[in-house]
Amino acid sequence: MAENIVQMEDLGEIIVAPEVIEVIIGINTAKVDGVYALRNKRLVDVLGKKSEGRGVYLEVKDSELIANIYVYLTYGSNAPSVALEIQKTVKEAVEKFTEITLSDVNIHIMGVVAENLEKPEFEELFDEGFFDA
Repeated sequence: MAENIVQMEDLGEIIVAPEVIEVIIGINTAKVDGVYALRNKRLVDVLGKKSEGRGVYLEVKDSELIANIYVYLTYGSNAPSVALEIQKTVKEAVEKFTEITLSDVNIHIMGVVAENLEKPEFEELFDEGFFDA
């Protein structure tokens, strides 16, 4: 009986920069229905709040990778459902594109945006330089 033998070549390391993972997380979060925007300078300036960052932060705790995502939701959306969908979408996307498993995806809902505010263009959801990974 013939066995399939897979030979692996040792070609070196593959290192994924944390900024790449943050971009993957940001893009996939922004695509979830009910998400108005990630916390970023443009949005917090519009809402009159102090800018504190771009909305996606990674941390390593006990050799596990944890994502913290700060979002504003669209008025009328179900916060727990949107947060759960973000968690699922982000975990799947990061694993698909990088083969890295996030141990936790923490969603921080920073506020709810009124219905009469127009949703920003996709590129405006992120700080300047966010995609410069």
